[in-house]
Amino acid sequence: MSDLILDVKDLHAGYGRAEVLHGLNLRAKKGSVVTVIGPNGAGKSTLLNALMGVLPSRGTIAYRGQAMGLRTLEERVMQGIALVPETRALFGTMPVEDNLLLGGYRQVRLGSKKGGEVLEQVYTLFPRLKERRAQLAGTLSGGERQMLAVGRALMGQPDLLMLDEPSLGLAPLVVKEIFRTIEGLRATGVTILLVEQNARAALEVADHGYVLEMGEIALEGPADQLANDSRVIDTYLGAARQKSTA
Repeated sequence: MSDLILDVKDLHAGYGRAEVLHGLNLRAKKGSVVTVIGPNGAGKSTLLNALMGVLPSRGTIAYRGQAMGLRTLEERVMQGIALVPETRALFGTMPVEDNLLLGGYRQVRLGSKKGGEVLEQVYTLFPRLKERRAQLAGTLSGGERQMLAVGRALMGQPDLLMLDEPSLGLAPLVVKEIFRTIEGLRATGVTILLVEQNARAALEVADHGYVLEMGEIALEGPADQLANDSRVIDTYLGAARQKSTA
């Protein structure tokens, strides 16, 4: 399919002899939001790290029709893949703007001179970052740090943006703001692979979803169908079901 940006087949990955992913298959169309939901320990972060090249893996990872299996992490970044890890991995002793500029490494390597323009686009997306551009990243709130982590990834103008638990540890109002941003990113044409424990919020913003359990895909389908699947409701959306039957 020509509109596929990511096509993963029979992916096996883990840590040493401990295999976490067992023959996983996953696809993402260009410009779509695809979510992977599941409990702690299901292998969600392992999946993203394997796709990024942080972990060794077996199987096929095709990105824009090209095999990525032998590509290094840096090569995958240069190809247009970006990962916002669960830890956010910011430079806490550096100002916000310097963190963002470091995210433009890919565009500098590609010879682009649009760094200032892209920076303004990120500031438009996250006005709070512009207000705090001279503030040290380590002094930001949890929500602001997540915005900075996403903004830094966007500075490289990736075609595939992978987000690992973007709502983790954030207050409900901040979570809503983060997910509104994710939904808005769809208009920019970037493909988003979203790993998330907050199944309700993830399925509301996604086009397609996968349920990962014990390293295997238990269910998949259009996000709206998964949100109405009885198994997903029982396991991940119990509160929603109670509300609808009250």
